Amino acid sequence: MAGKINLNPVVPPLPRNEDKKKVDVRYMLISPYASAHIYWNKKVNELVYELEEPILTKEEEEVLERVESAMLELINVNVAIEKTLEATTNYIDKTARLLIDELNIGVSSESYDKIFYYLFRDFIGLNEIDPLLRDYFIEDIECNGIDTPLFIVHRMYRNLRTNLIFNDFDKLASFIEKLAQRTGRYVSYAQPLLDGTLPDGSRVNATYTKDVSSRGPTFTIRKFTKVPWTPTQLISMNTLSPEMLAYFWILLDNKANILVTGSTSSGKTTLLNALAFFIPPEARVVSIEDTREINLPRENWLPSVARTSVGVGKIGEVDLFEILKSSFRQNPDYLIVGEVRGKEAFVLFQGMASGHTSISTMHSDSVDTLIRRLQTPPIDLSPTLVNSLDCVVVTTHAVAKKQETRKVREIVEIVNVNKDGTALVNTPFKWDPAKDVFYSKKQSKVFEKISTRTGTPIEKLYKDLATRAKLLYELYKRKIFGFDEVGWIINEFHKNPVGVLNKFNIAE
Repeated sequence: MAGKINLNPVVPPLPRNEDKKKVDVRYMLISPYASAHIYWNKKVNELVYELEEPILTKEEEEVLERVESAMLELINVNVAIEKTLEATTNYIDKTARLLIDELNIGVSSESYDKIFYYLFRDFIGLNEIDPLLRDYFIEDIECNGIDTPLFIVHRMYRNLRTNLIFNDFDKLASFIEKLAQRTGRYVSYAQPLLDGTLPDGSRVNATYTKDVSSRGPTFTIRKFTKVPWTPTQLISMNTLSPEMLAYFWILLDNKANILVTGSTSSGKTTLLNALAFFIPPEARVVSIEDTREINLPRENWLPSVARTSVGVGKIGEVDLFEILKSSFRQNPDYLIVGEVRGKEAFVLFQGMASGHTSISTMHSDSVDTLIRRLQTPPIDLSPTLVNSLDCVVVTTHAVAKKQETRKVREIVEIVNVNKDGTALVNTPFKWDPAKDVFYSKKQSKVFEKISTRTGTPIEKLYKDLATRAKLLYELYKRKIFGFDEVGWIINEFHKNPVGVLNKFNIAE
């Protein structure tokens, strides 16, 4: 039986319907037991996400309950979880069969299969939401308390209500305790807020008690994409143009400093991961984050994650500020900081000023707001330090052709920040929401800077931009989207550009 569960069913290509009322798709999450059904529900007049799991008879429910409570006393789940998935699955299987024999319960093999699925889900997985966590298309899972449906954010169909509801306060509270346990954190009435990372890298934010959130315990899980989006996938989603990516490629080759900014879940980290493909393969990269989201296609990479304190008194805390200070001793060629919020920005910008190439993200919906944020408390940077930033990329949520999408709204070059805090900027790339097209102008101040610093003629930089844009567009046309494949081609281009261009029939 244990061998029957398949946690990696084929990810289907989902249709993008202009008319949501015509959407009706089903795909497997945990094969052959749990699947997702997305369809237009006439009763609520919206697109909904239904989790379909085996239906148990009353007798099967009773057996499951008896076996689960007996197993809770018998097994140490933590010990079980640390082994391989296969070993743990077999362990649960053996223990369940043993208990069914001992309790003298008669169960048909068909019933046992269904019961085993629930045992697997509740002991190894994360109970009701385990299938959702395994859904490739889900980005966020949101629970707003008891007696209200869970919502998800789907890559294709965006915000959808689900058929999952926690009706019991204690059950939801114990689920939050389980989340805390899996993230290696601790929640209690004294410490009701949970912020942590699940073993698969997903971020969890939860509240434990009623006095913090009125509908009882809540949680939000931002799923970690094990395989990040590649630059060519972003072209296929029309998030940005091949010219924009080629521009970033030249900037990173020439050690420019880039800050990606935008509102919550506008695609900042997704873009950051895609930009990292363009870092030269031999360079040493150090990344620093609060919660693990960055995943790079390279070997010479040192990832670090800040550690929050356990209990009261900030014991054992290692914050971004500390890690960032020590990271400069690790001699990085490129420094990637997941998100800048406070005093660590000062260290980051000093690093930029002293020649450490940096890429980072920050919450802000425009360049003006960003520059103001950098110059006012708690960050409080001087205009000279802000000047070490070369360009700001503004990402945004947008509705284009009736589809919710993420876009790079504009790329803004910082030409000069004056003493009074105002900034002179240049915008080489811009997205036009009315026509859903990207515009570029043939004047880049950063290219002028690079030309002055390296002696490369500016015409050559523009020619390189055109060639690389053609290459990226060609990869997109040939549907070359794989993480390893795209990474390999870009790295190969660093070593042998002519060979790669010839391979794809691109004239220089």
